[in-house]
Amino acid sequence: MRDVAIVAFAQTAHRRRTDELSEVELLMPVLHEVLGASGLKANEIGFTCSGSADYLAGRAFSFTMALDGVGAHPPISESHVEMDGAWALYEAWVKLQTGEADTALVHSYGKSSPGRVRDVLTRQLDPYYLAPLWPDSVALAALQARALIDAGATDEPALAEVAARNPHAQLTGDYLVRPLRTGDCPPIGDGAAAVILAAGDTARALCARPAWIRGIDHRIEAHALGVRDLTDSPSARLAARRAGAFERPVDTAELHAPFTSQEVVLRRALGLGDDVRVNPSGGALAANPMMAAGLSRLGEAAARIHRGESDRALAHATSGPCLQQNLVDVLEGESAHA
Repeated sequence: MRDVAIVAFAQTAHRRRTDELSEVELLMPVLHEVLGASGLKANEIGFTCSGSADYLAGRAFSFTMALDGVGAHPPISESHVEMDGAWALYEAWVKLQTGEADTALVHSYGKSSPGRVRDVLTRQLDPYYLAPLWPDSVALAALQARALIDAGATDEPALAEVAARNPHAQLTGDYLVRPLRTGDCPPIGDGAAAVILAAGDTARALCARPAWIRGIDHRIEAHALGVRDLTDSPSARLAARRAGAFERPVDTAELHAPFTSQEVVLRRALGLGDDVRVNPSGGALAANPMMAAGLSRLGEAAARIHRGESDRALAHATSGPCLQQNLVDVLEGESAHA
């Protein structure tokens, strides 16, 4: 296995609405920033991979627009995943493992503000039994929260405490869908994120303290919610185990938990105690740009290693209703590996 690290990270100042910006205009400053942070020029990137969703853009093959921001000429080696950018990072990591490239640019973006994202996400549900009932994403998260409360795993004051611990949370207020209040739920917003990966000595030349990817894995659970235990996340636990998260303690965890109840599920599934700093960035309660929030969790964890604020961090991304799909990445600084 080749040693691969995140050497640079950039993201937008995530906003509730960016009506005046196209997806390309949203993305370009982030790409310029991340390339500037690494010292690389666009033509020195060996592989480019993006994550986005046609659901949000409202058009097919919408990712081709983003190539205007990346620069597709001279011809580049490029790929795309219809997922959060965390999964694009996984593909780029695999590409670097093959030895076909030494550097990779990973970026993702999403604009949730133009439509009612709660209804848009209903389209990803089982089309025969669940989607016709039209439960939106908040209603499904509320079912998960109620299952946790009924199982004795949490209660409403504990959920409120999760929200209160987050100084960056954008929302507070009354019930949205019981037992979830507005502060238990993610803000709707637009944003983009980008990271640069590099292998071996290339990473050391580009970054004073690279965030080495010591393990990465992603797992998926059943599509049908009725056959899942919503109070647990076995896929997150398995991904963490396969990524080596349980081999040594982590000091930081960036969890892609759009709802306070999902942070409870993930903390239990990943065995995170009070000694672990969870979501020091604010997490998805502070900003939840669809398709970029997961990549931002990986980038935020890496940035803390770059700054010497963490030695070993766990980064998590999710997709689908009620934590259906989960990716876990274990990052370490050079001293932790030594």
